[in-house]
Amino acid sequence: MFSNYLKIAVRNLLKNKGFSFINILGLSVGMASAILILLWINHEMSYDQFHEKKDRIYEAWNKDTFSGKLQCWNTTPKIFARTVERDFPEVEMATRVNWPSNFLFTIGEKKLTVSGNIVDSNFLNMFSFPLVKGDPNTVLKDMYSIVLTEKLAKSFFGEEDPMGKVVRIDSKDNFTVTGIVKDLPNNTRFKFEYLLPWAYLRKLGEDDANWGNNSTRNYVLLKKNTTLASIAPKLKKIKRKYDNSELTNEMFLYPISRWRLYSSFTNGVEDGGLIDFVKMFGVIAAFILLIACINFMNLSTARSEKRAKEVGIRKVVGANKGSLIGQFLGESILISLIAGLFALLIVQISLPAFGVLTDKKLSIDYGNINLWLIFIGFVLFTGVLAGSYPAFYLSAFKPVKVLKGTFLKSDKVVTPRKVLVVLQFTFAIILIICTAIVKEQIQHARNRDLGYDKKNLIFHFLTDDLTKNYPLAKNELLSSGAATSVSRTSAPITQGWSDTWGIEWVGKAPDDKTDFDRFAADEDLGTTVGLQFVKGRDFNLKQYLTDSTAMILNESSVKAMGFKDPIGQIVKDNGRDWHVVGVVKDFILQSPYHPTKPMIIEGAKGWFNVIHIKLNNKNATADNLKKAELIFKKYNPNYPFEYKFIDDDYAAKFKSEQRTGTLAGLFAGLTIFISCLGLFGLAAYMAESRIKEIGVRKVLGASVTGIATLLSKDFIGLVIISFVLASPVAWWFMHNWLQNYPYRVNIEWWIFAFAALLSILIAMITVSYHAIKAASANPVKSLRTE
Repeated sequence: MFSNYLKIAVRNLLKNKGFSFINILGLSVGMASAILILLWINHEMSYDQFHEKKDRIYEAWNKDTFSGKLQCWNTTPKIFARTVERDFPEVEMATRVNWPSNFLFTIGEKKLTVSGNIVDSNFLNMFSFPLVKGDPNTVLKDMYSIVLTEKLAKSFFGEEDPMGKVVRIDSKDNFTVTGIVKDLPNNTRFKFEYLLPWAYLRKLGEDDANWGNNSTRNYVLLKKNTTLASIAPKLKKIKRKYDNSELTNEMFLYPISRWRLYSSFTNGVEDGGLIDFVKMFGVIAAFILLIACINFMNLSTARSEKRAKEVGIRKVVGANKGSLIGQFLGESILISLIAGLFALLIVQISLPAFGVLTDKKLSIDYGNINLWLIFIGFVLFTGVLAGSYPAFYLSAFKPVKVLKGTFLKSDKVVTPRKVLVVLQFTFAIILIICTAIVKEQIQHARNRDLGYDKKNLIFHFLTDDLTKNYPLAKNELLSSGAATSVSRTSAPITQGWSDTWGIEWVGKAPDDKTDFDRFAADEDLGTTVGLQFVKGRDFNLKQYLTDSTAMILNESSVKAMGFKDPIGQIVKDNGRDWHVVGVVKDFILQSPYHPTKPMIIEGAKGWFNVIHIKLNNKNATADNLKKAELIFKKYNPNYPFEYKFIDDDYAAKFKSEQRTGTLAGLFAGLTIFISCLGLFGLAAYMAESRIKEIGVRKVLGASVTGIATLLSKDFIGLVIISFVLASPVAWWFMHNWLQNYPYRVNIEWWIFAFAALLSILIAMITVSYHAIKAASANPVKSLRTE
């Protein structure tokens, strides 16, 4: 019986090559799209889930109220780890990870700037980053020990054994390689090429016991059988217990299982995060697969007349409904299997490009037996989903009506086939509208006034000799004509590295906890980056010696402080009095999607990490950079000239939203493609089934245009219904999405009009080929059998 069913299934595939091709292609693209999305979802959900002690690992977080809103953040005091290890019996160990460090490594003639972390010596005991060489208990015990990844060790030493080798960091300290760690998987939040011991941070003078300095990440491993609830109350008030100042912020532990997907808080309450995108794309995967299955259902039921007599004869000779259902489900599973194999081929070909698009290294382990079991289950599920409705529909035919040829007549306004077509295009139109709104939101933020001029502006980190030789380098950059202005700052103008709520000014309310972005610059900041002064002036150390303790405020700061005349006001920060000399228009320091925060810019008594250089626009950029490189090599010979354009750094702020928009656009396109495949097949069947009607109409004088319109209008009507259903759903979804962005675009009517016109146009193009072909056919050929 099985072999008989298989033969019939193969014969039907070969007999109806066009419909078989459309079915297999639609299912292949749908399944491939679903597989790609599921690979991405699996990757996101696997982040840091490979650590053996993951059930007991937590990250320390802060919680406090600023400007009337409860905020949470995951940088905490450096002293926290040793304190909880010493005083909390529930804690097995705690470890610290400092912000990524970009040190210059020198090995012989090789020089390379590499990113890594400074960590506590127990870091590799808590987290499961396996060592290829070395003992996790001792590799970071010595101040001058270093652990390298396999990749970095190979780039430094080739095939030689790296253990015991010496590397020089920042041209001043030698470190001995004591361990080699396996290259990090790409599903971890940690991104390091080397690890240095915390003792070295202490040697650099960057360790402190200040409970108010939230500048590092602390991780805690609880003892077995210890619950979070048992330690939470103690941690809540830890800062007040150990610090005599009036610190009001609380601390809590956040589990490793939620770091990647859920670490978004609104007013102190967890409100999702990346999990929202995971769910959204999971729904997209399900709908794309469903749309591909709908194609199969529609084409199978549309061609029911071709199989009707077969069903009737089988029933007459004794076949029951169950065996017929089994036969048709078997055929759909066979098609699903063929489509699944093609889908794997499509996935394999497109995986590198999809990985670039999602910024992930995705792969399929074909040697994993579990993967093949999942694939078989996926094929069976798709086959049953696609074939269930046709199987029950075809098996329900009455033999008497079938053999008389009277079973197909139906004048119903609403049929399952029409409902399925509407469902297909509804989802496609939702994606079109969503994609358009995402693109508009990105463009809306791009068009926002920055408050400074990013053209011809680069920055370079202050490294090694550049710190002491800065005045000489600055003068030569200006005298050579490579630059028109130069300024030292605490951070790039596109990044906020420091904030504070501990500053004081005359008239500050006792309970005021406004959070200020904190920046520092020596002089010529306004000229270099193009800040717009609304009051006062820029820093000028040549003319005003006291400008080393001067301060510039932005407009939001003036408003927050309540100054009517800010010039000359005194603001206290870090034990120093700063006098206000200027007010600048608000400029975007961090996210272009959020309002600018109050900001203070401190003068030359501040701290400096970066040089900003305004390149001379009268020269070619390449010539300016070449001159600058020679000057940097002269005054900072041990370091390469590694600059970055401000406009590139600013453009990086849009990457996440651009990726979302591109993915939504891609899957919208695939959805439309699959839907149009089905529409194309239905149009072909419609033209074939109404060939005699078309012939009669032509004989009676109907025009080609009139017949083509007659054949197309039903499909266009279904697309219009789809648009009506899709519009409110898309509006609701995107309205909620836009609430994540305080600076957001309005949802305009023209986006919906564009989606409607585009979908109708696509449907018309898809249907018109068969409609025009049928309308143009010679009626003699279609009527000669009558």
